[in-house]
Amino acid sequence: MAAAAALLLLLALGGASAQVFPPWNGTFPGFGGAGSSGGAAAGTTGVPAMFVFGDSLTDNGNNNDLQSLAKANYPPYGIDFAGGPTGRFSNGYTMVDEIAQLLGLPLLPSHPTASSADAALHGVNFASAAAGILDNTGQNFVGRIPFNQQIKNFEQTLDQLSRRLGGASKLAPSLARSIFYVGMGSNDYLNNYLMPNYNTRNEYNGDQYSTLLVQQYAKQLNTLYNLGARRFVIAGVGSMACIPNMRARSPRNVCSPDVDDLIIPFNNKVKAMVNSLNANRPNAKFIYVDNYAMISEVLRNPWSYGFSVVDRGCCGIGRNRGMITCLPFLRPCLNRNAYIFWDAFHPTERVNVLLGRAAFNGGADVVYPMNIQQLAAWQP
Repeated sequence: MAAAAALLLLLALGGASAQVFPPWNGTFPGFGGAGSSGGAAAGTTGVPAMFVFGDSLTDNGNNNDLQSLAKANYPPYGIDFAGGPTGRFSNGYTMVDEIAQLLGLPLLPSHPTASSADAALHGVNFASAAAGILDNTGQNFVGRIPFNQQIKNFEQTLDQLSRRLGGASKLAPSLARSIFYVGMGSNDYLNNYLMPNYNTRNEYNGDQYSTLLVQQYAKQLNTLYNLGARRFVIAGVGSMACIPNMRARSPRNVCSPDVDDLIIPFNNKVKAMVNSLNANRPNAKFIYVDNYAMISEVLRNPWSYGFSVVDRGCCGIGRNRGMITCLPFLRPCLNRNAYIFWDAFHPTERVNVLLGRAAFNGGADVVYPMNIQQLAAWQP
Protein backbone atom coordinates (compact mmCIF):
# COMPACT_ATOMS: atom_id res chain seq x y z
CA MET A 1 0.00 0.00 0.00
CA ALA A 2 2.49 2.58 1.18
CA ALA A 3 5.61 1.66 -0.76
CA ALA A 4 5.48 4.80 -2.91
CA ALA A 5 4.72 6.95 0.11
CA ALA A 6 7.61 5.45 2.05
CA LEU A 7 10.06 6.21 -0.75
CA LEU A 8 8.79 9.77 -1.09
CA LEU A 9 8.95 10.28 2.64
CA LEU A 10 12.55 9.18 2.65
CA LEU A 11 13.32 12.29 0.63
CA ALA A 12 11.15 14.60 2.68
CA LEU A 13 12.95 14.51 6.03
CA GLY A 14 16.54 14.73 7.06
CA GLY A 15 18.44 12.70 9.63
CA ALA A 16 16.69 11.14 12.57
CA SER A 17 17.55 11.41 16.23
CA ALA A 18 16.42 9.79 19.44
CA GLN A 19 12.86 10.54 20.46
CA VAL A 20 12.26 11.70 24.03
CA PHE A 21 8.68 11.28 25.22
CA PRO A 22 7.22 13.41 28.02
CA PRO A 23 6.74 11.69 31.38
CA TRP A 24 3.50 9.81 31.95
CA ASN A 25 1.49 10.57 35.07
CA GLY A 26 -1.64 8.61 34.26
CA THR A 27 -2.78 5.03 33.96
CA PHE A 28 -4.71 2.96 31.47
CA PRO A 29 -7.81 1.07 32.58
CA GLY A 30 -7.52 -2.69 32.90
CA PHE A 31 -6.19 -4.35 29.77
CA GLY A 32 -6.28 -8.03 29.00
CA GLY A 33 -5.18 -7.87 25.38
CA ALA A 34 -8.12 -9.68 23.79
CA GLY A 35 -9.82 -8.34 20.71
CA SER A 36 -11.75 -9.99 17.90
CA SER A 37 -11.12 -13.29 19.64
CA GLY A 38 -12.86 -12.08 22.79
CA GLY A 39 -12.60 -8.55 24.16
CA ALA A 40 -14.12 -6.88 27.19
CA ALA A 41 -17.75 -7.59 27.86
CA ALA A 42 -20.12 -5.39 25.88
CA GLY A 43 -22.15 -2.92 27.87
CA THR A 44 -25.63 -1.47 27.54
CA THR A 45 -25.19 2.26 27.11
CA GLY A 46 -28.39 3.31 25.36
CA VAL A 47 -26.37 4.53 22.36
CA PRO A 48 -28.36 3.54 19.26
CA ALA A 49 -25.56 3.98 16.73
CA MET A 50 -22.02 5.13 16.05
CA PHE A 51 -20.77 6.89 12.93
CA VAL A 52 -17.04 6.84 12.17
CA PHE A 53 -15.01 9.27 10.06
CA GLY A 54 -11.28 8.84 9.64
CA ASP A 55 -8.36 7.30 7.81
CA SER A 56 -6.56 3.94 7.67
CA LEU A 57 -6.50 3.65 11.46
CA THR A 58 -10.28 3.13 11.37
CA ASP A 59 -11.04 2.19 7.74
CA ASN A 60 -12.90 -1.13 7.55
CA GLY A 61 -13.17 -1.53 3.79
CA ASN A 62 -14.30 1.76 2.27
CA ASN A 63 -11.39 1.75 -0.19
CA ASN A 64 -11.89 -1.84 -1.33
CA ASP A 65 -13.71 -0.97 -4.55
CA LEU A 66 -11.73 2.16 -5.35
CA GLN A 67 -8.86 2.44 -7.80
CA SER A 68 -6.52 2.99 -4.89
CA LEU A 69 -3.07 2.04 -3.64
CA ALA A 70 -4.36 2.35 -0.07
CA LYS A 71 -6.05 -1.01 0.46
CA ALA A 72 -5.82 -3.81 3.01
CA ASN A 73 -8.40 -6.31 1.73
CA TYR A 74 -5.90 -9.14 1.28
CA PRO A 75 -4.04 -11.61 3.51
CA PRO A 76 -2.29 -11.41 5.88
CA TYR A 77 -4.37 -8.36 6.93
CA GLY A 78 -7.20 -9.68 9.08
CA ILE A 79 -5.29 -12.82 10.03
CA ASP A 80 -6.75 -12.61 13.55
CA PHE A 81 -10.13 -11.20 12.54
CA ALA A 82 -13.08 -13.59 12.42
CA GLY A 83 -14.04 -12.33 8.94
CA GLY A 84 -10.52 -12.48 7.52
CA PRO A 85 -9.26 -9.59 5.36
CA THR A 86 -11.94 -6.89 5.23
CA GLY A 87 -9.99 -3.73 4.47
CA ARG A 88 -8.91 -3.09 8.08
CA PHE A 89 -5.26 -2.06 8.33
CA SER A 90 -4.66 -4.44 11.19
CA ASN A 91 -4.26 -8.10 12.01
CA GLY A 92 -7.65 -7.86 13.76
CA TYR A 93 -9.71 -5.19 15.47
CA THR A 94 -9.30 -1.46 14.98
CA MET A 95 -9.80 0.98 17.83
CA VAL A 96 -13.38 1.74 16.79
CA ASP A 97 -14.25 -1.96 16.63
CA GLU A 98 -13.43 -2.22 20.33
CA ILE A 99 -15.38 0.97 21.11
CA ALA A 100 -18.43 -0.35 19.25
CA GLN A 101 -18.27 -3.57 21.24
CA LEU A 102 -18.03 -1.68 24.53
CA LEU A 103 -21.03 0.43 23.55
CA GLY A 104 -23.01 -2.75 23.00
CA LEU A 105 -23.18 -2.19 19.24
CA PRO A 106 -22.40 -4.65 16.45
CA LEU A 107 -19.31 -4.08 14.32
CA LEU A 108 -20.19 -1.28 11.93
CA PRO A 109 -20.58 -1.82 8.19
CA SER A 110 -18.50 0.17 5.74
CA HIS A 111 -20.42 2.71 3.68
CA PRO A 112 -20.53 0.57 0.49
CA THR A 113 -21.89 -2.42 2.43
CA ALA A 114 -24.52 -0.33 4.25
CA SER A 115 -26.58 -0.06 1.09
CA SER A 116 -29.90 -0.23 2.91
CA ALA A 117 -31.29 1.72 5.84
CA ASP A 118 -31.66 -1.50 7.85
CA ALA A 119 -27.91 -2.16 7.47
CA ALA A 120 -27.16 1.36 8.75
CA LEU A 121 -29.47 1.36 11.78
CA HIS A 122 -26.63 0.89 14.28
CA GLY A 123 -24.24 3.19 12.44
CA VAL A 124 -21.80 3.23 9.53
CA ASN A 125 -18.04 3.51 9.17
CA PHE A 126 -17.08 6.10 6.49
CA ALA A 127 -13.30 6.14 7.19
CA SER A 128 -10.95 5.88 4.24
CA ALA A 129 -7.25 5.08 4.13
CA ALA A 130 -5.09 8.00 2.90
CA ALA A 131 -7.90 10.48 3.62
CA GLY A 132 -7.31 13.83 5.25
CA ILE A 133 -8.91 17.03 6.42
CA LEU A 134 -7.79 18.60 3.14
CA ASP A 135 -9.22 17.26 -0.10
CA ASN A 136 -5.83 16.99 -1.82
CA THR A 137 -4.23 14.96 0.97
CA GLY A 138 -3.25 11.42 -0.03
CA GLN A 139 -3.41 11.95 -3.78
CA ASN A 140 -0.28 9.80 -4.21
CA PHE A 141 -2.52 6.84 -3.42
CA VAL A 142 -5.00 7.88 -6.13
CA GLY A 143 -8.39 6.75 -4.81
CA ARG A 144 -9.42 7.78 -1.27
CA ILE A 145 -12.38 9.49 0.36
CA PRO A 146 -11.47 12.84 1.98
CA PHE A 147 -13.31 13.99 5.11
CA ASN A 148 -15.52 16.35 3.09
CA GLN A 149 -16.71 13.46 0.91
CA GLN A 150 -17.15 11.22 3.96
CA ILE A 151 -19.58 13.84 5.30
CA LYS A 152 -21.45 13.81 1.97
CA ASN A 153 -21.66 10.02 2.17
CA PHE A 154 -23.10 10.43 5.67
CA GLU A 155 -25.77 12.72 4.23
CA GLN A 156 -26.76 9.92 1.83
CA THR A 157 -27.08 7.56 4.79
CA LEU A 158 -29.18 10.15 6.62
CA ASP A 159 -31.59 10.26 3.70
CA GLN A 160 -31.93 6.47 3.83
CA LEU A 161 -32.48 6.44 7.59
CA SER A 162 -34.95 9.32 7.43
CA ARG A 163 -37.11 7.45 4.94
CA ARG A 164 -36.81 4.25 6.98
CA LEU A 165 -37.81 5.92 10.28
CA GLY A 166 -40.58 8.11 8.91
CA GLY A 167 -38.96 11.51 8.52
CA ALA A 168 -36.20 13.74 9.87
CA SER A 169 -38.13 14.54 13.05
CA LYS A 170 -38.22 10.84 13.95
CA LEU A 171 -34.51 10.44 13.17
CA ALA A 172 -33.25 13.47 15.11
CA PRO A 173 -33.55 12.03 18.67
CA SER A 174 -31.61 8.90 17.68
CA LEU A 175 -28.89 10.96 16.02
CA ALA A 176 -28.58 13.12 19.13
CA ARG A 177 -27.91 10.00 21.23
CA SER A 178 -25.47 8.49 18.72
CA ILE A 179 -21.68 8.67 18.96
CA PHE A 180 -19.75 10.43 16.19
CA TYR A 181 -16.11 9.31 16.17
CA VAL A 182 -13.76 11.48 14.10
CA GLY A 183 -10.03 10.83 13.75
CA MET A 184 -8.33 12.91 11.07
CA GLY A 185 -5.00 14.66 10.54
CA SER A 186 -2.22 12.10 10.29
CA ASN A 187 -2.32 11.92 6.50
CA ASP A 188 -2.38 15.71 6.24
CA TYR A 189 1.19 15.44 7.50
CA LEU A 190 2.51 12.08 6.28
CA ASN A 191 0.81 12.22 2.89
CA ASN A 192 0.72 15.95 2.23
CA TYR A 193 2.94 18.33 4.21
CA LEU A 194 5.91 15.95 4.39
CA MET A 195 5.70 14.71 0.81
CA PRO A 196 8.34 16.18 -1.54
CA ASN A 197 5.94 16.20 -4.49
CA TYR A 198 3.59 18.54 -2.60
CA ASN A 199 4.25 22.26 -2.44
CA THR A 200 2.51 22.61 0.93
CA ARG A 201 5.69 22.99 2.96
CA ASN A 202 6.77 25.90 0.77
CA GLU A 203 3.42 27.62 1.22
CA TYR A 204 3.05 27.27 5.01
CA ASN A 205 5.32 26.96 7.99
CA GLY A 206 4.35 24.42 10.65
CA ASP A 207 2.30 26.85 12.72
CA GLN A 208 0.43 28.24 9.70
CA TYR A 209 -0.34 24.77 8.43
CA SER A 210 -1.71 23.46 11.73
CA THR A 211 -3.91 26.57 11.96
CA LEU A 212 -5.19 25.97 8.43
CA LEU A 213 -6.00 22.35 9.25
CA VAL A 214 -7.82 23.10 12.50
CA GLN A 215 -9.86 25.93 10.94
CA GLN A 216 -11.04 23.55 8.22
CA TYR A 217 -11.58 20.78 10.79
CA ALA A 218 -13.86 23.03 12.88
CA LYS A 219 -15.96 23.85 9.81
CA GLN A 220 -16.34 20.17 9.00
CA LEU A 221 -17.37 19.30 12.56
CA ASN A 222 -19.89 22.14 12.50
CA THR A 223 -21.33 20.64 9.32
CA LEU A 224 -21.85 17.35 11.17
CA TYR A 225 -23.45 19.30 14.03
CA ASN A 226 -25.84 20.98 11.60
CA LEU A 227 -26.76 17.53 10.30
CA GLY A 228 -27.79 16.45 13.79
CA ALA A 229 -24.64 15.12 15.49
CA ARG A 230 -24.41 15.99 19.20
CA ARG A 231 -21.94 13.56 20.83
CA PHE A 232 -18.48 13.84 19.31
CA VAL A 233 -15.33 11.82 19.99
CA ILE A 234 -12.35 13.64 18.46
CA ALA A 235 -9.23 11.47 18.30
CA GLY A 236 -5.88 13.25 18.41
CA VAL A 237 -3.06 12.19 16.10
CA GLY A 238 -0.79 9.62 17.73
CA SER A 239 2.97 9.84 17.89
CA MET A 240 4.46 8.87 14.51
CA ALA A 241 8.14 9.46 15.26
CA CYS A 242 8.80 5.80 16.07
CA ILE A 243 6.62 3.94 13.59
CA PRO A 244 8.67 1.26 11.77
CA ASN A 245 8.80 3.31 8.58
CA MET A 246 10.48 6.18 10.40
CA ARG A 247 12.98 3.90 12.13
CA ALA A 248 13.74 2.15 8.83
CA ARG A 249 14.84 5.44 7.30
CA SER A 250 17.31 6.17 10.09
CA PRO A 251 20.90 4.92 9.64
CA ARG A 252 21.04 4.49 13.41
CA ASN A 253 17.62 2.81 13.71
CA VAL A 254 16.17 5.52 15.93
CA CYS A 255 13.02 7.62 15.93
CA SER A 256 12.43 10.82 13.97
CA PRO A 257 11.16 13.52 16.35
CA ASP A 258 10.82 16.07 13.54
CA VAL A 259 7.47 14.53 12.65
CA ASP A 260 6.12 14.79 16.19
CA ASP A 261 7.35 18.38 16.40
CA LEU A 262 4.71 19.11 13.75
CA ILE A 263 1.98 16.92 15.25
CA ILE A 264 2.15 18.24 18.82
CA PRO A 265 1.10 21.84 17.91
CA PHE A 266 -1.70 20.44 15.73
CA ASN A 267 -2.99 18.32 18.62
CA ASN A 268 -2.81 21.30 20.98
CA LYS A 269 -4.92 23.36 18.58
CA VAL A 270 -7.42 20.52 18.23
CA LYS A 271 -7.77 20.46 22.04
CA ALA A 272 -8.40 24.22 22.00
CA MET A 273 -10.95 23.69 19.23
CA VAL A 274 -12.75 21.09 21.38
CA ASN A 275 -12.90 23.56 24.27
CA SER A 276 -14.26 26.26 21.97
CA LEU A 277 -16.89 23.98 20.46
CA ASN A 278 -18.04 22.92 23.93
CA ALA A 279 -18.35 26.56 24.97
CA ASN A 280 -20.31 27.56 21.88
CA ARG A 281 -22.45 24.43 21.43
CA PRO A 282 -24.01 23.85 24.89
CA ASN A 283 -26.47 21.28 23.55
CA ALA A 284 -23.60 19.18 22.19
CA LYS A 285 -20.54 17.59 23.79
CA PHE A 286 -17.11 17.18 22.23
CA ILE A 287 -14.44 15.01 23.86
CA TYR A 288 -10.77 14.66 22.95
CA VAL A 289 -8.94 11.32 22.96
CA ASP A 290 -5.22 11.84 23.56
CA ASN A 291 -3.82 9.13 21.31
CA TYR A 292 -0.45 10.86 21.33
CA ALA A 293 -0.09 10.47 25.10
CA MET A 294 -1.26 6.87 25.04
CA ILE A 295 0.95 5.71 22.17
CA SER A 296 3.92 7.51 23.74
CA GLU A 297 3.30 5.72 27.03
CA VAL A 298 3.17 2.29 25.39
CA LEU A 299 6.39 2.99 23.50
CA ARG A 300 8.10 4.27 26.63
CA ASN A 301 7.06 1.33 28.85
CA PRO A 302 6.20 -1.56 26.51
CA TRP A 303 6.88 -4.29 29.07
CA SER A 304 4.27 -2.82 31.41
CA TYR A 305 1.64 -3.64 28.79
CA GLY A 306 3.02 -6.99 27.70
CA PHE A 307 4.84 -5.87 24.54
CA SER A 308 8.38 -6.98 23.78
CA VAL A 309 8.87 -5.84 20.15
CA VAL A 310 8.73 -2.08 19.69
CA ASP A 311 11.05 -1.25 16.80
CA ARG A 312 9.69 -3.21 13.85
CA GLY A 313 6.46 -4.21 12.17
CA CYS A 314 4.99 -7.68 12.38
CA CYS A 315 4.50 -7.66 8.60
CA GLY A 316 6.61 -5.72 6.12
CA ILE A 317 9.76 -5.66 4.01
CA GLY A 318 13.18 -4.14 4.58
CA ARG A 319 14.77 -2.70 7.69
CA ASN A 320 12.51 -2.95 10.73
CA ARG A 321 9.94 -4.49 8.38
CA GLY A 322 9.13 -0.88 7.69
CA MET A 323 10.56 0.18 4.34
CA ILE A 324 7.64 -1.36 2.45
CA THR A 325 4.44 -2.20 4.25
CA CYS A 326 2.66 -5.57 4.38
CA LEU A 327 2.19 -6.98 0.86
CA PRO A 328 -0.29 -9.67 -0.24
CA PHE A 329 0.41 -13.09 1.28
CA LEU A 330 3.57 -11.92 3.00
CA ARG A 331 4.27 -14.08 6.04
CA PRO A 332 3.75 -12.08 9.26
CA CYS A 333 5.32 -12.66 12.65
CA LEU A 334 3.92 -15.50 14.74
CA ASN A 335 3.83 -13.76 18.14
CA ARG A 336 1.62 -10.85 17.12
CA ASN A 337 0.53 -10.03 20.67
CA ALA A 338 4.14 -9.12 21.49
CA TYR A 339 4.30 -6.45 18.76
CA ILE A 340 3.22 -2.83 19.02
CA PHE A 341 3.18 -2.36 15.25
CA TRP A 342 1.42 -4.58 12.75
CA ASP A 343 2.93 -3.05 9.60
CA ALA A 344 5.09 -0.07 8.66
CA PHE A 345 2.48 2.45 9.82
CA HIS A 346 -0.30 0.85 11.89
CA PRO A 347 -0.58 -0.70 15.36
CA THR A 348 -1.54 -4.29 16.09
CA GLU A 349 -5.00 -5.30 17.24
CA ARG A 350 -3.71 -5.56 20.80
CA VAL A 351 -2.71 -1.89 20.81
CA ASN A 352 -5.99 -0.91 19.17
CA VAL A 353 -7.92 -2.71 21.90
CA LEU A 354 -5.88 -0.96 24.57
CA LEU A 355 -6.56 2.45 23.03
CA GLY A 356 -10.26 1.70 22.56
CA ARG A 357 -10.71 0.66 26.18
CA ALA A 358 -8.82 3.71 27.44
CA ALA A 359 -10.99 6.01 25.33
CA PHE A 360 -14.10 4.27 26.61
CA ASN A 361 -13.48 4.37 30.37
CA GLY A 362 -10.13 6.07 30.94
CA GLY A 363 -9.43 9.12 33.07
CA ALA A 364 -9.11 12.76 32.08
CA ASP A 365 -5.40 12.24 31.44
CA VAL A 366 -6.25 10.24 28.29
CA VAL A 367 -9.74 11.42 27.31
CA TYR A 368 -11.02 14.92 28.11
CA PRO A 369 -13.30 16.33 29.51
CA MET A 370 -15.04 12.94 29.89
CA ASN A 371 -14.68 9.46 28.49
CA ILE A 372 -16.92 7.75 25.95
CA GLN A 373 -18.86 5.86 28.58
CA GLN A 374 -19.66 9.16 30.30
CA LEU A 375 -20.43 10.79 26.96
CA ALA A 376 -22.97 8.06 26.26
CA ALA A 377 -24.73 8.87 29.53
CA TRP A 378 -24.38 12.67 29.21
CA GLN A 379 -27.59 14.69 29.34
CA PRO A 380 -27.64 18.17 27.70
